[in-house]
Amino acid sequence: QVQFVESGGGLVQPGGSLRLSCAASGFTFSNYAMGWYRQGPGKGREVVASITDTGRPTNYADSVKGRFTISRDNAKNMIYLQMNSLKPEDTAVYFCYALGRGWGRGTQVTVSS
Repeated sequence: QVQFVESGGGLVQPGGSLRLSCAASGFTFSNYAMGWYRQGPGKGREVVASITDTGRPTNYADSVKGRFTISRDNAKNMIYLQMNSLKPEDTAVYFCYALGRGWGRGTQVTVSS
């Protein structure tokens, strides 16, 4: 069945960095655009970044432009989100998704001193 397993979240100080990973399985990974969205405490879902099936980033939320970078490795069925210069407002559960195929359970990112 289709599965997404996110990892790499944690507690980090403002200004720090984290790299999120997502392992996908159960579908032809290289055929699907994918991305990351997040949901902060008391907030709605926000698409953070997306990437085409061939690895071209297509969208970054204004709030993360210049700080986050999305990438993928089709040979490994993985997508990544490099997050730099983290801010407290980046605190959220981060989910990876494949368009039309679903999403994972998420990984918690907490930015706090």
